[in-house]
Amino acid sequence: MYIGNLIFLLLVLLSWVGLYKCFEKTNIAAWKAFVPFYNYYEAFKLIEKPRWWFLLMIVPGVNILMYGILAFNLARYFGKRKSQDLILASFFSFVYILYIGFDKNSKCTGVEDIKGKEIPFIKNWVDPLLFAVIAASVIRTFFLEAFTIPTSSLEKSLMVGDFLFVNKFSYGAKVPQTPIAFPFAHHTMPFSTTTKAYLEWIKLPYLRLPGLGKPHNGDIVVFNYPDGDTVAVGAQDRSYYDLERTYGYNNLHNPDFVIDGSDHPVGAIVARPVDKREFYVKRCVAIAGDKLQLKDGELYINDKHIPTPTHAQHFYFVKTIGPMFGSYNGQFIPNEALLDKLDIYVGEAFLRDIKGDTMEYMLNMPTDVAQRVQSIQGVISVLKMNYPAGEYDAHIFPHSAHYPWNNDNFGPLTLPQQGATVNIDTSNICLYSRVIEVYDQNKLEIKNGKIFINDKEARTYTFKQDYYFMMGDNRHNSADSRSWGFVPFDHVVGKPVFIWLSIKDGDKNTVSGKGIVSSLFKNSKEGKYRWERFFTTVTDDGISKSHYLYVFGIIGLWVAYSQYKKRKNKKTPST
Repeated sequence: MYIGNLIFLLLVLLSWVGLYKCFEKTNIAAWKAFVPFYNYYEAFKLIEKPRWWFLLMIVPGVNILMYGILAFNLARYFGKRKSQDLILASFFSFVYILYIGFDKNSKCTGVEDIKGKEIPFIKNWVDPLLFAVIAASVIRTFFLEAFTIPTSSLEKSLMVGDFLFVNKFSYGAKVPQTPIAFPFAHHTMPFSTTTKAYLEWIKLPYLRLPGLGKPHNGDIVVFNYPDGDTVAVGAQDRSYYDLERTYGYNNLHNPDFVIDGSDHPVGAIVARPVDKREFYVKRCVAIAGDKLQLKDGELYINDKHIPTPTHAQHFYFVKTIGPMFGSYNGQFIPNEALLDKLDIYVGEAFLRDIKGDTMEYMLNMPTDVAQRVQSIQGVISVLKMNYPAGEYDAHIFPHSAHYPWNNDNFGPLTLPQQGATVNIDTSNICLYSRVIEVYDQNKLEIKNGKIFINDKEARTYTFKQDYYFMMGDNRHNSADSRSWGFVPFDHVVGKPVFIWLSIKDGDKNTVSGKGIVSSLFKNSKEGKYRWERFFTTVTDDGISKSHYLYVFGIIGLWVAYSQYKKRKNKKTPST
């Protein structure tokens, strides 16, 4: 057990001793102070606060704030009302409760003595703000969390700039494993890329609350990035392990090393717990026990062909007469107006070759856009890119020449399933080494051509949890399970359910993505806002048209009318 956990447990026990002495000074049976959670029920009852607050003492992270609230109110209840006492009670709550209990001068003055003497600043500002933070933290942890689509991995199903809510109840909310954290921050503090937003003094074991089920084939799933256990701070958008394979361990662990295409050093190498790893969103194409294979870009699950999602994108080789999609003058200068009109991101269009007046481009786009491009006068051919079978790509899982796989021809591969046993040897251990050592947390060693798990020679392995295969609909421009392998169930976060805002990225849609104010009067094609995506629900095929905008509008008008009527009644003198 972590030393922080032991210290926290000791502080809790000391506070219970303090409650015991506090209860002795009242009419509450003192033994109740040692009954977990019932003691908090009695304490909140004593200070005449809502008794259901004891439930918040169960929530990791929130319970630390609640301890401060409990100690603050107990201090006032027992006559400790000076500013220094209230500050100490709020920030050193565990010890202060013990102090109140044993202090002979702490006398039970009761709640009635407090009423009418509330501190205005605390009553009007601190209390509402604190409970807004607590309520939002509970909702964010166990029910819904705001999320922004940062990359084009699921383009055009979920798009860069979609602001949405993730339903954590779908697969069961995870109890925070690092509960001491800055409110509403994930792994780093606001306006910082290096300062941790959490403390690892206390670490809880993995625990998931009951949910509606597990991921199914075709679900769009939000999860913690499996490769994110180790991160290069100066290149957080890249897999550390892929960087290490490319540049070597020694280079990456030199803080001043600059990777290709970057203008800043790689920085420190840090480790992150599961719940603080980057959020990714992909489509679950295969579940535990499934056999998966990609043949020329087409997906097969259990030897059955799975139709490609409607909005899926691929890179296409496009030959044109003249510089239709961009020119070359020492560097590629994209035709931003045409690309924006076709909704092809500027960063996903490349010049591949020039032969006389013939230009060949690589454009990333869905099938329907490819058909539109084919019909443009001056386009000679449009050919979907396909990596041939047997062409080994070192960036593709399992990163071994024994498995010469690539983005378009991958597998066959059977996904690990809880309780299933697989034969292992030195030729296939690359498929399961990370599962065994990192996700299932075993000691793995290979010595003299033999595999040892927890210091015992092993020829088989039985998986401890279910694993999933996640892929982006943007098939040629997605870092997904083809790059880093399986996603364990303990990394699964939830399912995106509701888009409330969708804004184009000006760096990707360089024409229509500009103009925050002027775009308010433009349609979705010409302006920055994708109006048709506002207040829509997320489905496995993308979004569904809904009437949420009208519903929220009606609710807003009703609230405004209610407030107007209330104020009018106050002004009208009673007869």
